Amino acid sequence: MKLFKLLSAGALMLGAVTVATAQEDASNSDSMSPSFGVKGGVNFATVSGDDFDSPDSRTSFHVGVFGEFPIAEIFSIQVEALYSGQGFEISDGGVLSNNKVEYQLDYINVPVLAKFYLFEGFSLEAGPQFSFKVNEEIDADPNNDPGDSDQDFAETFDFGVAGGATFQTSMGLFATARYTQGITDVVKDRDIKNAVFQVGIGFKF
Repeated sequence: MKLFKLLSAGALMLGAVTVATAQEDASNSDSMSPSFGVKGGVNFATVSGDDFDSPDSRTSFHVGVFGEFPIAEIFSIQVEALYSGQGFEISDGGVLSNNKVEYQLDYINVPVLAKFYLFEGFSLEAGPQFSFKVNEEIDADPNNDPGDSDQDFAETFDFGVAGGATFQTSMGLFATARYTQGITDVVKDRDIKNAVFQVGIGFKF
């Protein structure tokens, strides 16, 4: 009877170790699998450079999808495709008015980010961003539909670098903040570069 109890206890312990190992392997396998998600948020965009005198920021939005591809437990590559409203605001120059005119530069942004997890749920990311212009116009009355005027001064491609931080919950919900600085000139041969600060939320599946 004593031998039976010892054998039973040993079998239970072996079974527990086997189950725990299997769960750990499954967890590790899941953590090293690609994941995908959606995100969106607010843009505070402007331009910088010697050829433009510090305009006000344009408040707009970004929205899109992403994929995260783990390389190691604490390191992954994240690729995104985002519609991003950028540009800037300036005063209309009226003596008796203080109306703002929006220069709208909208892009499809494709950041390719190296993502480092400092601890569970918190990561820092940085990398290049490739942007493709989809809309350029001046809006003399940003709060209403009339007043838009199509423009074609900006380059169709913009290159920049992005860096930010993300905090993610165990359910897949996350909040993120990021700054992107343009490297190439918005207008050919003019020192004018995009600059965007983004705050957003998202969900990783």
